[in-house]
Amino acid sequence: MDVKKLFVVVIGGLLNAIGMNLFLIPANVYTSGFAGAAQLISKVVGDYTPYALSTGLLLFLFNIPVAILGWKKVGKSFTFYSFLSVVVMSLFLELIPVRSLSEDILLNAVFGGVIAAVGTGWTLKWGASTGGLDIIALVLSRVNDRSVGTYIFALNSIIILTAGYMYGWEKALYTLVTLYVTTRVIDAIHTRHQKLTALIITTKGEEMKQAIKSQMIRGITVIPAKGAFLNEDKDMLMIVITRYELFDLKRIIKEVDPKAFTNIMQTTEVVGFFRKD
Repeated sequence: MDVKKLFVVVIGGLLNAIGMNLFLIPANVYTSGFAGAAQLISKVVGDYTPYALSTGLLLFLFNIPVAILGWKKVGKSFTFYSFLSVVVMSLFLELIPVRSLSEDILLNAVFGGVIAAVGTGWTLKWGASTGGLDIIALVLSRVNDRSVGTYIFALNSIIILTAGYMYGWEKALYTLVTLYVTTRVIDAIHTRHQKLTALIITTKGEEMKQAIKSQMIRGITVIPAKGAFLNEDKDMLMIVITRYELFDLKRIIKEVDPKAFTNIMQTTEVVGFFRKD
């Protein structure tokens, strides 16, 4: 187990819980994904029934079947740390009291979104996620190769429309503010692009190729290259990945050849075979 990655996942879960319990939940502004769905259902159950269901417990329960799906379809390491992030976040949602630090709903929407997004973005940057819609959208996008963002937008729209219908459209509009802020911050920390192309120039081409093939289900194109400065023979490996695989690829490159030169580029479209399983 990667201790640094574990630390990042814990801090990410803590920041998400702080953003929700101290800003979003007291203001009745909803976050995205399963956390937002859990927040909304908890509110509805508490308001319309004699029972109470905590947001943390609902978030944990929602992610159990998603974790099973991710384990089979996405990858064991990614799913393990993602589910661990959910467990940590659920625990902190139970431990941190729900209290308002400000009466201004806009401040709550913005600061809650920023704090949660820092936690999510940092977690994504280290090769995990906060579970829920990230994993579902990633699996769905592999079925028909549409953008992950398309599915996340569609699923979040249900949360926003339901919240607006039941608790007033002003709350829904402030929820949109939170989602916008969250998206912008995550993009700044991680990357907005769903697919990326990596060009890896190395003197250890065969070792690099075997290491990537053994740990990632991706095709690799090897192109002979020559360094202009020392006139040294090298290999350039070209590989197209999803943004969720970027952390693992960088780790492999560092382990095999720390001196390798790597260029990560946005990929707007892939025409032809892109392995999805």
